[in-house]
Amino acid sequence: MGTKPVTDTLGARTRVDAIAVAVAFGGSNVASYLLTVIAARLLAPPVFGEMGSLLALLAIGAVPAMGLQTVIALRVARAPEQDRGPLVTLGLMTSATVLVTALAVSPVLMALLHLPGPWAVLLLACSLAPITLVGLCYGVLQGTQRFRSMAHLIATEGVGRVGGTLLGLFVFRTPAGAFAGTVAGSVVVAFVGWLICGRPVPGPRTAGHVRDVLHTAQALLALVLLVNLDLVLARHSLPAREAGEYAVGSVITKIAYWLPYAIAVVVLPKLADEKARRRIVPIALGVCAAVDAVVVLGCAVFGRTVVSLVGGSAYAASSLPVWLFALVGSLLSLVQILLYSRIAGADRRSTSLTWLAVGFEVVLVLGWWHGSPTQVVAGAVTATALLACFGALIEFRSRVEPVEAR
Repeated sequence: MGTKPVTDTLGARTRVDAIAVAVAFGGSNVASYLLTVIAARLLAPPVFGEMGSLLALLAIGAVPAMGLQTVIALRVARAPEQDRGPLVTLGLMTSATVLVTALAVSPVLMALLHLPGPWAVLLLACSLAPITLVGLCYGVLQGTQRFRSMAHLIATEGVGRVGGTLLGLFVFRTPAGAFAGTVAGSVVVAFVGWLICGRPVPGPRTAGHVRDVLHTAQALLALVLLVNLDLVLARHSLPAREAGEYAVGSVITKIAYWLPYAIAVVVLPKLADEKARRRIVPIALGVCAAVDAVVVLGCAVFGRTVVSLVGGSAYAASSLPVWLFALVGSLLSLVQILLYSRIAGADRRSTSLTWLAVGFEVVLVLGWWHGSPTQVVAGAVTATALLACFGALIEFRSRVEPVEAR
């Protein structure tokens, strides 16, 4: 087969696939939002605080699933006809590693979060096993570029996992009951994913190791931390009222970050080929920048209206510079494309650079820029802009001095 021309790299089919994935992700995010809203109304404030902290842990615990998905997607993209058995084995080993680790740290988490009993955190740990296996299914579908099937599985996860959590919450009215529903729903989703992927069975273990997945996971964890870090720093540094305003602005950051996320999902398997990667990365960066430029411009022109729409009438008089929050999310979407490219190229410099950006933002905000929401978000802009610039430098220098896979 010949190489596809540049005009086909992100052509009509890719746009349709991206829209399907984006719609599915949007529905899943809405379901997660509804879960939070309903939990806030069903549970007493102290219990809802417990539930919120556990949901945050669930998001962190799902990062290995993202790492597994990325590794599997790249391997399948490089050899679409390969036997799926060894990949299933890698997925099961990763899932078992995550489960054992989560169970081992459960007593520490229970003490740290001042939980009244062990069941909620233990059930949360158990839910991570099927969630990780769903990451395996996503990776297979992504690597074979079956994006519409992937969109169906994303929608199934939104209904199954979130729906199971809601069912447990309605029946038991406790976090433990909610996470019992999470376990049940996640098992169903993993089973559906296995069916969609063609019912693959475990096979002999290959050279691939769980540590490859964990390396990718820690790279993505650094990115997840950057997406949420400024909100944590604002909560620590600002008065309650200003921290509340900052939380409204952080919603804009998430919108700008997630809006072009489907582009990253669709282009990832194409990045497995070095020649294709050289063509695709600039195009993907341009598309993400164009999409988010509309968000940044809209926030700059209609800033107060955006704040009121997101936060309600209580924030109508806010002078929050929401365009800066949109800029942070936009830069993070570019960083994600660059990070995926370097993961595909087995170049670990960008991973280290992402962790350095995390540390730089912490030092910058806690040390100097913490007197107002504008200063905190300026710190986030500075850290992410530097990361995007250095990440681009690494990406385009690698075209002159390619990094050999390790």
